Amino acid sequence: MSDTIQILPYQDHHKSDVLRLIELNTPQYFAPAEHADLYHYLDNLVDDYFVVKSDDKIVACGGINYFPEQAKAHISWDIVHPLFQRKGIGKQLLQYRINIIKNKPEISSIIVNTSQLVEAFYAANGFVRIAQEKDFWGVGIDLVRMEFQ
Repeated sequence: MSDTIQILPYQDHHKSDVLRLIELNTPQYFAPAEHADLYHYLDNLVDDYFVVKSDDKIVACGGINYFPEQAKAHISWDIVHPLFQRKGIGKQLLQYRINIIKNKPEISSIIVNTSQLVEAFYAANGFVRIAQEKDFWGVGIDLVRMEFQ
């Protein structure tokens, strides 16, 4: 792995690489049914989405969706290649997006809908649990809603 990474805006030609990342993280972190949700998201629901490149390969991705009428932004679809997990890439990408959101005066709250499987990652980065729903994403994969403090 290169010591340097690039965080770049998502473009349509990145789609196959992003979809490959979710495949590599299923079933450990994602339910198979979520693949179609990600595909739909990439085609229809992206506000800001980013890919992370290391040595010219996409190794992570994640987005932001804005809800200014609620003064909220949601961190969305964070995925890191299994070989690049626990190396600080996810943290860098998360902080990058938090900084973008903090520069939007109409947003006062940052939410992430994640699972209990990665709740500790978000907790270590300033998020606290505000709700949980058992088996929401799939059997054994709960919805954990967290807010940045």
